[in-house]
Amino acid sequence: MTAEQITPYAARVLAANPGLMTLDGTNTWILRAPGSDRAVVVDPGPLLEDHLHAVLAAVESAGATVQTVLLTHNHLDHSEGAAYFANLANCPVRAVDPAYRVPTDHAHGLAEGDVIGAGELRIEVLPTPGHTLDSVCFWLPQDGSLLTGDTVLGRGTSVVAHPDGALGPYLESLESLRAFANSAAGVDRLLPGHGPVIEDPTAVLSFYLDHRRERLDQVRAAVAAGHTTPEAVVETVYADVDKSLWPAAERSVRAQLVYLGVDD
Repeated sequence: MTAEQITPYAARVLAANPGLMTLDGTNTWILRAPGSDRAVVVDPGPLLEDHLHAVLAAVESAGATVQTVLLTHNHLDHSEGAAYFANLANCPVRAVDPAYRVPTDHAHGLAEGDVIGAGELRIEVLPTPGHTLDSVCFWLPQDGSLLTGDTVLGRGTSVVAHPDGALGPYLESLESLRAFANSAAGVDRLLPGHGPVIEDPTAVLSFYLDHRRERLDQVRAAVAAGHTTPEAVVETVYADVDKSLWPAAERSVRAQLVYLGVDD
């Protein structure tokens, strides 16, 4: 496990936790201005000691120390190793959810408008609830890179599962991100929590929105045909999807039914 320098400001260490929901594994991001002796680590990942030690070794081999850890959201494949890593690196963890902050008694949270600096590095916090209610993205204006966690994946689409996620806020977050990508901010790429780097942000965000609207239309049609439980909707709408993914699809459909105001 070695760090792969993706941009001048962002390096990736891939966790060894591949799977249906994690794709190739969790992308742990090391953010550092060129030549700086301070770094920020985003999403240390699962509690895999070899991975966490490799992340710290990558920072130290660059002649830097970890100033802080940031979490995009609370799912364990992103957050489980955060406290262990913070102890290794002797640094705090900042997260929206207070339960994941280190130290828990006075660590800072993450909110809209927050700016995290590390040397010449600037990281801006963009709240993007939906995949989870505590999801955030991180914007690197000097680099043209937007870290998206699981809000946008490098391959496929993200799951929005009830009750930890909500479709209404997710659609709003996607609209906001697309508007941001189309603005003068200069978003060159998305650095996701799983999968490869996205070099065409606007196109991918438009695809995500179109996909969600198409699925909603399919769910509406299934409900109109009398299929009002998540299980029944999945059997109809996701008939061509591998059945190993149906449990996740059921959670996603439940979120869609809640959004549509349908009781199951």
